[in-house]
Amino acid sequence: MTNPPPYPEQPTPGSGAPAAQGGGYPAAPAPAYSQPTPTPPGRVLSIVGLVLAFLMAPVGLVISIVAAVKLGKAGQPKGLAIAGIIVGAIITILEIVAIILVVTVFAGLIGMCADLGPGVWEVGGVTYTCG
Repeated sequence: MTNPPPYPEQPTPGSGAPAAQGGGYPAAPAPAYSQPTPTPPGRVLSIVGLVLAFLMAPVGLVISIVAAVKLGKAGQPKGLAIAGIIVGAIITILEIVAIILVVTVFAGLIGMCADLGPGVWEVGGVTYTCG
């Protein structure tokens, strides 16, 4: 008599061996989903810096500089950060010049009124109201 061909042993429950599906094939693996690409560090900061460069130039300038440094360390393009630096620097310089002009004009006006005294005065075709 011949012996029957050997069959693979079936795992016993709790043995830790993977259960075989029909036909002795292993179970299909779960589908692999691709992970979203992480945003490079500083990318969001560069956008925020550029927007703030128009609204609050000194703050946008500082944030754009920080973003450029982070993007540079990560080896990422830093075009938006550089644009924020340029816009923030130009607007900040213009604001400083405007503040200096306004302070100079008011200082001249206050000095003129200090010389003339209270009242309405006309000097060189300009009317000053001091008092």
